Amino acid sequence: LKPVGLKLLVDGRLVACFCQPRFASLAPAMSAKASKANKAADSINARLQLVMRSGKYQLGYKTTQKTLRQGKSKLVLIGNNCPALRKSEIEYYAMLAKTGVHHFHGDNNELGTACGRYYRVCCLSITDPGDSDIIRTLPGME
Repeated sequence: LKPVGLKLLVDGRLVACFCQPRFASLAPAMSAKASKANKAADSINARLQLVMRSGKYQLGYKTTQKTLRQGKSKLVLIGNNCPALRKSEIEYYAMLAKTGVHHFHGDNNELGTACGRYYRVCCLSITDPGDSDIIRTLPGME
C-alpha cells in the first residue's frame, strides 16, 4: 500500500492514513476475470435449473453409477470437493460409456443449491436434458 496523501493527525500523532493498493492498475483486469467466471457460473446454473424443470436426471453417486453402467447418462456433473477415488471412478465409467463429464465450479453444497435442493449433491447424471442445451455447451467448456 502506498499513501495517497490524506492523513489524519490528532495532537501531532498519526491516527489514520488513507492508502490505495500499490498495483491499482491490475485491479480492473482481475475484476474482469472474476466477472467473466461469474457469468459462466450463472450460465451453467441457469441451464441446470432448466434441466431440473424440464428434463430427467439422477442425483447422487450410486444412481449416477447405475445410469452410466446402463448407458442412459448423457452428461455427468461432479462437485469440486468429491473424493479423488470416487471422481476417478465416475470419470472411468463415463469414458467407457462415452459420456461427457463436467467438473462443477462449486462444492457439493453449491451443486445441491444449483439443483434446487436443500441438501448436498456430490454428483449428478443427466439422462434427458429437456429444453436445455446443457449437453452441447458444457463438455466444450472444459
